[in-house]
Amino acid sequence: MLDLGFVRANLALVKEKLSQRGVDAEALLAGFEELDQRRRSAITEAEKKKAEANKFSAIIAKAQQARKQGPPIKQGTVTEFAAGVTQIIGVVAEPYMRDQIRVLKEDTEHLEVETATAEEAMRAVLHQIPNLPHESVPVGKSADDNVEVRRWGTIRSFEYTPKAHWDIGKELGILDFDRAAKISGARFAVYWQAGARLERALANFMLDVHTREHGYTEVLPPYMVNSASLFGTGQLPKFEEDLFHCEGSDHWMIPTAEVPVTNLFRDETLEAKQLPISLTAYSPCFRSEAGSYGKDVRGLIRQHQFQKVELVKFVAPEQSYEEHEKLTRHAETILQKLELPYRVMCLCTGDMGFSSAKTYDIEVWLPGQNTYREISSCSNFEAFQARRANIRYRPQGQKKTEFVHTLNGSGLAVGRTWLAILENYQQADGRVRIPDALVPYMHGETMLEMYTR
Repeated sequence: MLDLGFVRANLALVKEKLSQRGVDAEALLAGFEELDQRRRSAITEAEKKKAEANKFSAIIAKAQQARKQGPPIKQGTVTEFAAGVTQIIGVVAEPYMRDQIRVLKEDTEHLEVETATAEEAMRAVLHQIPNLPHESVPVGKSADDNVEVRRWGTIRSFEYTPKAHWDIGKELGILDFDRAAKISGARFAVYWQAGARLERALANFMLDVHTREHGYTEVLPPYMVNSASLFGTGQLPKFEEDLFHCEGSDHWMIPTAEVPVTNLFRDETLEAKQLPISLTAYSPCFRSEAGSYGKDVRGLIRQHQFQKVELVKFVAPEQSYEEHEKLTRHAETILQKLELPYRVMCLCTGDMGFSSAKTYDIEVWLPGQNTYREISSCSNFEAFQARRANIRYRPQGQKKTEFVHTLNGSGLAVGRTWLAILENYQQADGRVRIPDALVPYMHGETMLEMYTR
């Protein structure tokens, strides 16, 4: 969520940045200025009425004090005479003034309610506003305008037409969509024997690399979260249709481990010396894929359930873009160790996620489909999520707290890595060679052989 004060003070800039994202800024912020004016007017009027009430209260207090000092009028100095007059005025006017104070307090309460109502309406608008793109993000309308940053690896040449993973997996007997459809419906998969072991091996391999080599702390979070957690990371209220909700409860299946892991520190204040905090988690992910029907209907690319190893960082603002580069490199390391060719794309303003200020997509090469496919999305959210989730830190030597910056990325999507191995390591005889880095995790197996049930 953006800072309300920043939006009020920089409305023209906010509209410009939102327009770069392809957002109809005028429609989204329609009425925002009117709400702000109502709020400001109500605050100003409430302060005036409070000041009037305070004046009446001061006169009453002064009159009461004067009455305590003796008779209303007595001969003496001008000061004593004035005090006497004050006593008389207080006695005569006090009921009127008390009535005015009551009216002023009632008016003030109504104005405070109006102020709160306007602020709530403004915050409801804020909840729908995406993050503003960082100045280094290329301006564009769609994925066609994304900018390639770098490539790694050599694309393998085949002496035959390489197969897609759905054919390889079926022929080896390790990937079963038909039985998955029988027990769950479309967009689910069953892995058999070595296929299941390969999925587990990949997850363990990724976690080991990130914890032992990159310094992440492993956590095992819940796979169900409440609405507050989804609001904190930006999925609610805007993207409810993309989620699976457990009817009759405030539980939702997680779309990514980013949600529970980021919310571990919701409503907490961290100390500067704790930062950066780097966490990794393996979890299943559940997505309705609303609006995606007709896209990637074959294979494992777009499933309702898939497994992923997630990387999450909490960092000081001045470190966030340096840490963003590190996190992206950490995700790339997995592909390098598996010797899978890939490229890194900087997403343009029109292709970025709702909460992101800058995103790199890592796309692995899939010879069976003759294209690159996203296997990790690494984003810097700046303070956007932290403001929604109220995650703060206290800078060294300061009493005032600030919002942390949050980052996350897949390190990696396990299913997509699995299919990338099948397509890149397929052999002419139908078998699939296991990457050297995974052989120890596969108990010495070097080939995926045909499995007969």
